[in-house]
Amino acid sequence: MRYREQFDRQVEVQDVWIPTRDGTRLHARIWRPADADTARVPALLEYLPYRKSDWTAPRDVQRHPYYAGHGYASVRVDMRGSGDSEGVMLDEYTPTELDDGVDVINWLAAQPWCTGKVGMFGISWGGFNALQVAALRPEPLKAIVTVCSTDDRYDNDVHYTGGAVLGIDMLAWAGTMLAFTARPPDPATVGDEWLPMWRERLDALEPYLHTWLAHQERDAYWRHGSVCEDYAAIDAAVLAVGGWADPYRDTVLRLVENLDGITPVRGLIGPWSHQYPDTGLPPGPAIGFLQETLRWWDHWLKGEETGVMDDPALRGWINDSVPPATFYETMPGRWVGEDTWPSPSVTWDERPLGTAEPVVVRSPQHTGVDAGRFCPYGNPTDLPTDQREEDGRSVCFDSAPLTDRVEILGRPRVRLRLDSDTPRANVIARVCDVAPDGSSTLVTRGVLNLLSRHGRDQAVEWTPGTFEDVEFGLNATGYAFPPGHRIRVAVSDAYWPWVWPHGERGALTVLPADSAVLLPVRDPAYDEGREPIHFEEPEQAVPLAGTTEPPAGAADRPERRVTHDVATGEWTLEVDPNYGGTRTYPDGLRYEESATETYRIRSGDPLSAVASSRWKTRLRRGEAWDVEITTGTELRATATEFIMDSHVEARANGETVAKRAWHRAVPRTSA
Repeated sequence: MRYREQFDRQVEVQDVWIPTRDGTRLHARIWRPADADTARVPALLEYLPYRKSDWTAPRDVQRHPYYAGHGYASVRVDMRGSGDSEGVMLDEYTPTELDDGVDVINWLAAQPWCTGKVGMFGISWGGFNALQVAALRPEPLKAIVTVCSTDDRYDNDVHYTGGAVLGIDMLAWAGTMLAFTARPPDPATVGDEWLPMWRERLDALEPYLHTWLAHQERDAYWRHGSVCEDYAAIDAAVLAVGGWADPYRDTVLRLVENLDGITPVRGLIGPWSHQYPDTGLPPGPAIGFLQETLRWWDHWLKGEETGVMDDPALRGWINDSVPPATFYETMPGRWVGEDTWPSPSVTWDERPLGTAEPVVVRSPQHTGVDAGRFCPYGNPTDLPTDQREEDGRSVCFDSAPLTDRVEILGRPRVRLRLDSDTPRANVIARVCDVAPDGSSTLVTRGVLNLLSRHGRDQAVEWTPGTFEDVEFGLNATGYAFPPGHRIRVAVSDAYWPWVWPHGERGALTVLPADSAVLLPVRDPAYDEGREPIHFEEPEQAVPLAGTTEPPAGAADRPERRVTHDVATGEWTLEVDPNYGGTRTYPDGLRYEESATETYRIRSGDPLSAVASSRWKTRLRRGEAWDVEITTGTELRATATEFIMDSHVEARANGETVAKRAWHRAVPRTSA
């Protein structure tokens, strides 16, 4: 990593209030060239709820000053009801959030130091709303960079997958957002108004989990903000970026495919986790991503010829085979380029699962404990471990040892002819790379809630005793199976805690002779005569001063631990999400954070599933300001209902400011 201390243009920082159409003010920090008043610049917007004064401050100083030093006004805005901005925040991606984004873009374009052209960028939430705001077509918005984001809020986010409830992140992310929305603004920014503003937020609190579980099918709630509903609404140029270890990588392929011919689009997928590609967090290799985005901005916002539109439509990393591990500093592999997507270099290889008699799939309910983290961040325990135990809890179909290298790029699919002996069931398929020593590396996986087999907008129960063909996609991947290895397809009907189990335990009967895996096999000969793909070394602005410490109690708490009570049959997964721990900032702010997630289930009882999230956050500056927020969320289910319990306690300088609790139940319609 190279750190830039000096840039061609001197950078200055300014904090401002930006008004929205209803008078609510959003707080923003602007890094811009000191001479922008006489030499105007385009603006770049990153728009988030993650608190620029503390949580994202280390990340913000990596990139915003860098862009400013290269001739942009780089702007970080706290969303309404978050950080230091006014108002309240009631949910993700609301119409108000998106309208505020449009207002901010128009305000930036009208500033005397701005050329009138604006770009928008972000990772995760910031990548989501960059796409969503682009679909509203604010006139000054000319280009976006969307990283680790989704075009489909229902089927490619943290709530549902394949029509099934994502037990691991539906609960965990709801708990995380409850902890975030309960935090106060900083009196160093808003002055004495911090306490009234905080009380307003606390009074408006309602756990998002209540809303998310009230919409178990793909309805109008989820279609809002899902740009896949109308790709043609986007006219800004789109650079879509993802990583094979990130849950949102499918979106990159869909955007390249569906925006082509509508608006300029390029896709980039590396080996990365849920991180910007220049951070250096595992798995690498990292790239000079800031330089790469400057090529994009300079072309679309300054009219310079940088060659970005001469790049392949999709640049993707092909992972070489690796032994199973929860952590790879760097993945072996290589970059490939595709001029169009879908690509003529990729053809479908349909491989029947077998010719054997029908097989029964009846997995223990704890199948899935070795799945790894749904949204990896580069931590030591994030990735899936050896899949041999998971394979043993599944029904497996193995190829013969490969005689040649088989390289895949895209979204594999599985077609199963099956019957379910219960009206409601899930089916999960994993593709693994099995080495000669028997070790099993997870390559990709997919889920289908059988109730949603005719469409995610409806729930159609299965008629036991009836065979049907069901086909579903697995997550996109780029991977090379070497000669001598086997390709394994493992099928299960449980995958806890990723997938919340239905209320009744049953079994599936699969006809292997009428079932198949469809692999998107890439021909390496397509690379002959093509220019190799090259990226510069990572480069950032100088890191933020201050200190970082592990979370309180981290030494006594493992990052990821699985335990099994043999007497009761209960399996427990304990997770420390390890978002960053304790930080002390240059302005004297001390931020302390501790979070745990727990998932429990008994092997033979789907109704024993319980998931919980606990957060404790403390912010203080000297002895004058000291606040603590404790939150908790728990989710469990009966055969007919999901049951949710949440609580918040907020204290300031030792005094209770608010104490709230919620108990809700919603019918199980699809999940």
